Amino acid sequence: MGEDPLIAAVRSGHAKRVRALLAAGADPNTADEHGTPALCLAVDAFDLRVIDELAMSERPVHLDQPAADGRSPLLRAVDLGACEITSVLICSGADPGFTDPEGRNALELARHWHLTGAEAELRRRSGSTSEPMVRKTAVDCWGNVCEELSLGGLTVRNGHTALLTELEPRYGIKPSFAELMGRALAEPDVEQPVWVATTLALQARRATDVWPQAVTLRASPNPLERYCGAEVIRLIHLFDENVTEDGHGAFDMPLVDLFLPWAATEEDPRVMRALTAGLSQAVDPRAQQPLSALTRHADREVRLNALSGLHEMVAQGDPEALAAVVTCTRDADALVRAGACRAVARATPDSPAPSYALAARLQDESEAVRVTAAIQLFLRDDPRGDEVVRDLEPVDEDSPYYGEFHAVRYHHRALRPAG
Repeated sequence: MGEDPLIAAVRSGHAKRVRALLAAGADPNTADEHGTPALCLAVDAFDLRVIDELAMSERPVHLDQPAADGRSPLLRAVDLGACEITSVLICSGADPGFTDPEGRNALELARHWHLTGAEAELRRRSGSTSEPMVRKTAVDCWGNVCEELSLGGLTVRNGHTALLTELEPRYGIKPSFAELMGRALAEPDVEQPVWVATTLALQARRATDVWPQAVTLRASPNPLERYCGAEVIRLIHLFDENVTEDGHGAFDMPLVDLFLPWAATEEDPRVMRALTAGLSQAVDPRAQQPLSALTRHADREVRLNALSGLHEMVAQGDPEALAAVVTCTRDADALVRAGACRAVARATPDSPAPSYALAARLQDESEAVRVTAAIQLFLRDDPRGDEVVRDLEPVDEDSPYYGEFHAVRYHHRALRPAG
């Protein structure tokens, strides 16, 4: 007897096929020949798209159904260090109290990996003491950077410490600011999962307690500590729900008071990314002062963050902001050029310079930049990019341009016919 069609689709990572089979009545709780449910197979493959399809099935999927080895989908996700999958499963209703054959729940399993270390635990499980560990950079399904470690046929990601930090509040555990920061400081790459988890966990606490501790880190000689302080402050401001109708919140002015002089003297690019992002997100008009100059910063992420804060100034016709974003359409980095195309398109329709800048990018070496420029020209009722936009069709949800193309679908102007 052949393999079940749903299991085959899950193993192949074909989310559309999974959706179609479920719509036709397939059981989302189907297991393979070894007793491993479809959901566990999708978790093992780090396939969030298939997990989403199974979780949204009209027939309810059993989120805590274990495989033959006794591990539920959630415990498998924690074992794998898969942060985004763990979050999705818990938010979908998976039981954090479910235990593995050794009696460990999700928190205890994450703590075990954190204390043991991913490499040591992989060697223990694989039985390999001399085989070299294979490490590679991976991007999870939410676009976050992580490290993937493989040994003896086993593969995990380095999200276990991040998962420990994310799970602790669910169990009423509240490590100190210093302890949480210490976990992050052990990882020098601030793009890794532990940094995201740490700064978000600190942001979620009472701001009056956390803000002063974060502010003191500005004076630290350690740039990673300065980054932690700046990022926590930025997140407190970003997620402040007590804002007025004009967007001002209690932390807007204090953030600008702190970040403006800090950005003027900060030399570490990682810290500057947080400072520039915070200023770009602030409502206080003083925050706009350094942004045009920051579009010329040596660090790409700083330039991108500065561009994101210039949209409103460009729309208002600020000549310095417009000149800065036009210049960035010729940046050496393709991501910056694409970001500049989105920013320059905010200029008023009666200004010809933005459209000329966008048209110049229709021959860009990067497809993403060409497409972004063409879509922005289309939305400005300029037909010069219509051929590029038309050649994209059909744009389905698998396309990297699906989100940007949404505005084209509902625009009042139709694409100019070919020829």
